[in-house]
Amino acid sequence: MTAGAPAIRLAGMTRDSIVDGPGIRTTFYVQGCPHHCPGCHNPETWPFEGGAERTAEELFSVVRENPLCRGVTFSGGEPFAQAEALLPLALLLKDAGYEVASYTGYLYEHLAAGTKAQRELLRHIDVLIDGPFILAQRSLELNFRGSRNQRVLNVPESLKQGKAVEETSPRWLGEY
Repeated sequence: MTAGAPAIRLAGMTRDSIVDGPGIRTTFYVQGCPHHCPGCHNPETWPFEGGAERTAEELFSVVRENPLCRGVTFSGGEPFAQAEALLPLALLLKDAGYEVASYTGYLYEHLAAGTKAQRELLRHIDVLIDGPFILAQRSLELNFRGSRNQRVLNVPESLKQGKAVEETSPRWLGEY
């Protein structure tokens, strides 16, 4: 782990997720969320206290245990509330060739202008599902999203163009 990097406060994990992105993924649910969206399916992750502290190396080892896993998703809670802590894990994952996705209640535009740690973490994310969950816009027909306002964004292309760019890959759109 990067010297001085804070531990990741983790609420839980799913080792073989097929609902948090395409393929078999590992999903890490971070502890702590400032958004408190009505209808959130993980309200137990809202308090910033609780959960368990884990290092990037420990979580990377969990991912490496499954040879079928090719992607990792950060969920929550709010991953970008722990941007500094998640950055070493994102670096390990990207260096090993994993696809890294993240959910966030923030909009891409907020993160692109956010803290230094948020901007740095964003640079190591492939796909971002952004926007708060809005109960009135809830839909079970959407792939990898809970409400119609949320976007599935191609982060490298968004950073390149300087604006939010929607993901067009059939893998993320559910067109197999």
